[in-house]
Amino acid sequence: MLSLLSPSSPAGKWLGFVTAIWVQAICGNNYTFSNYSDALKSLMALTQLELNNLSVAKDVGKAFGLISGLASDRWSTSALLIIGSLEGLIGYGVQWLVVSQRIRPLPYWQMCIFLCMGGNSTTWMNTAVLVTCMRNFPKNRGPVSGILKGYVGLSTAIFTDICTALFSSNPSTFLLILAIVPAIVCLTAILFLRETTPAADPAERKQETRFFNVFNVIAIVVAVYLLAFDITGNHGHILSLAFAVGLVLLLATPLLVPLYSALFRVKSNSDIEQVKEPLLVGRKDSPAKQEPAEIMNVGIKQRPLIGEDHTILEMIQTYDFWILFLSFLCGVGTGMCVMNNMGQMGLALGYVDSSIFVSLTSIWGFFGRILSGLVSEYYLWKFGTPRPLWNAASQIVMCLGFVVMTLALPGSLYIGSILVGICYGVRLTITVPVASELFGLKYYGLLYNILILNLPLGSFLFSGLLAGYIYDAQATSSAGGGNVCVGPHCYFLIFLIMALACVLGFGLDVLLGFRTRKVYAKICEDKKSSRSIVA
Repeated sequence: MLSLLSPSSPAGKWLGFVTAIWVQAICGNNYTFSNYSDALKSLMALTQLELNNLSVAKDVGKAFGLISGLASDRWSTSALLIIGSLEGLIGYGVQWLVVSQRIRPLPYWQMCIFLCMGGNSTTWMNTAVLVTCMRNFPKNRGPVSGILKGYVGLSTAIFTDICTALFSSNPSTFLLILAIVPAIVCLTAILFLRETTPAADPAERKQETRFFNVFNVIAIVVAVYLLAFDITGNHGHILSLAFAVGLVLLLATPLLVPLYSALFRVKSNSDIEQVKEPLLVGRKDSPAKQEPAEIMNVGIKQRPLIGEDHTILEMIQTYDFWILFLSFLCGVGTGMCVMNNMGQMGLALGYVDSSIFVSLTSIWGFFGRILSGLVSEYYLWKFGTPRPLWNAASQIVMCLGFVVMTLALPGSLYIGSILVGICYGVRLTITVPVASELFGLKYYGLLYNILILNLPLGSFLFSGLLAGYIYDAQATSSAGGGNVCVGPHCYFLIFLIMALACVLGFGLDVLLGFRTRKVYAKICEDKKSSRSIVA
């Protein structure tokens, strides 16, 4: 039985994917800042701008993800997970010591460093998981991205709801969980998550599709379970404890897939050597078919076409990369601003406890992630629809969410947080396979972390500068230091500017979809050829 579950076996490959899901389910700790930001603000007597800059420091940790991207081509998956778990343990552990008042508040610059470490820890975990799984399942990049990023979306709700159920939303206990749980999960994943040979024959690929459908169903059940807990109000101690136990069991349910794979093995030809072709074939003809001018230029290195493997230097010299980069900034920068400031947004609109909005953004972000992975893959297979068009659609819906929050009507923060959560999830999920489809998998670890630079950059522009300065300009000083703003005017202009940024992102995504339509037509053609072979 142990040999059946070795990382090189089919069942071991799926067990590795299950541990990747668990790692992603604890990687959303960066989005939980609103759950303990008020405690930091009061203990350190911060203004809103200073608090927002702390959240920017947390997001700046992702900028150092370039290091994990470079390391992913040289170090093993296990090494990346160990580094990420240790960084998170230190970064969130020190924040716990401060918030629990076991030590006096550290100087502001030191707190920035430890928040940065906490933020950087997830880049090592994400890089390890995404690079490994995208290479293990190259023919199912949409579902892989949707499932893994979906669990990242649920991560915030998982942490928030467990802390609410067992510890009454205590910020000190919440930070302790953020420090310890990811380290334990990463140490588990080290044992099973490895790069393995991708599926080589149609039977294996068909089985992959079936298994990914099972993972999607399980993920949706987990999301509905969390949503039901959030919308049913206050719960007693016994019911809360039962909820926590049920959630742990649901998170263990994906283990049924590798167990099934071990018991009912599908005959595999994965040892057959695979022939890798670029998505757009334009210069790969045999020498007999080459034109004389092409023969003369054999020794001259030409730039790769979109769809082929690019080096980082080659990638940043393309228009398509910068269109993708800027459109990604418009989507994730505005989404990060909402998540970092949700606590203060709730207070400004008269809500004492904003944890419900944090959970709603997380859970509906999951639905955006999981459905966008499935829907974009279906329409790509069926019609060759370029994935960037789904990003364009999400930008319009996100713009609508900001307009709703601008109106500040009763319930508008509920509707707005749901719409922003959905679209933020779509944005993160779709961009992952788009990057690999346009620029290849060879340097994917570094490419992914270059795109993730948009998280700290967007956080700085929209949260640190825009939201911080405008909020402080309208806030009044409080007795114990810091400041506070109450009323719909506090975030009116901020929401309006972010809505305009979404319109800009929409235009960029439509342009990228138009420019890459031939790439996706080729992918569609290849997938249809594979289906005909299976038939």
